[in-house]
Amino acid sequence: MQIWRSLADVPADLGPTAVTVGNFDGVHRGHQAVLTRMVADARERGQQAVAMTFEPHPKAVHDPAHPPLLITGLDDKLERLAATGLDAVLVVDYTLAFAQQTPQEFVRTWLVDGLGAKTVVLGQDTKFGRGNAGDVDTMRVLGTTMGFDTDVITDACGTSESGRRWSSTWVRDLLENGRMDEAATILGRPHRLRGVVEHGDKLGREIGFPTANVGVTGGMIPRHGVYAGYLQVLDSRANPAAESLVGLSLPAAISIGFNYTVGVESLRVEGFVMDRDGLNLYDTEVAFDLVKWRRPMLDFGSVEALTSALADDVAWCRDALHLD
Repeated sequence: MQIWRSLADVPADLGPTAVTVGNFDGVHRGHQAVLTRMVADARERGQQAVAMTFEPHPKAVHDPAHPPLLITGLDDKLERLAATGLDAVLVVDYTLAFAQQTPQEFVRTWLVDGLGAKTVVLGQDTKFGRGNAGDVDTMRVLGTTMGFDTDVITDACGTSESGRRWSSTWVRDLLENGRMDEAATILGRPHRLRGVVEHGDKLGREIGFPTANVGVTGGMIPRHGVYAGYLQVLDSRANPAAESLVGLSLPAAISIGFNYTVGVESLRVEGFVMDRDGLNLYDTEVAFDLVKWRRPMLDFGSVEALTSALADDVAWCRDALHLD
């Protein structure tokens, strides 16, 4: 899948396209259903399937004091969009100036002249242009004058087996409550945090549970507590000791929150990789895939009691990941 960061990146010989526009936060099963259908329809029409998305999220620009909690960072969003079969994604730098375009200006500049749209795919409740003045009917009218078809996707593509509409809001609610199995059902995969391994206070190493301390750069921080999951090295970067680990999913006991027992007052996201001694992951880019929540963060009163609790956590995580 090609990734374009501006209209200048779009190939001049791209040809006719089917284009959809959205934030696609989480790229959940509703998004996947719509995009997969769009790709199939585009193939039948001999068109390239293109999605336009925004960075940063529009709400973060219009209300910077209250930015939205995003389920996925941009890198993971692009990776998951690629899995739907899209030919390309245009990542638009969303600004207040961009938001001032009229519906007509937006469609002409970005969809028709910029991306060569011959089909525009959108949901029933889509709004676009300055003040959200444009809607499905607006797009249909513009299509007749600018030479493209408008394909409106119904809710049927985005509805769960229970009849509830798949949504990013639903996923966020589940993550905030540690309901990882249900969140994974909607996402189609475990929830992921991404970041770079940093140097910590080395307490884990001293008590027999060395952890990879990760500065999270992408992914919504879920309910604090202990999780069973996997650590995956995405990029060894400048660490040759981790090159052989790239792409492997390593079972891990992961903690998210504040270490009350030893008085650490900053949020920590760290994972103890099981059955791997002597790992050096410093400065690598890694992901934590969170499978199951175990318990909240607690004050155990002493390092000895904390050590015993961690041993129990690791045993529980082994069972949860079916390692034995």
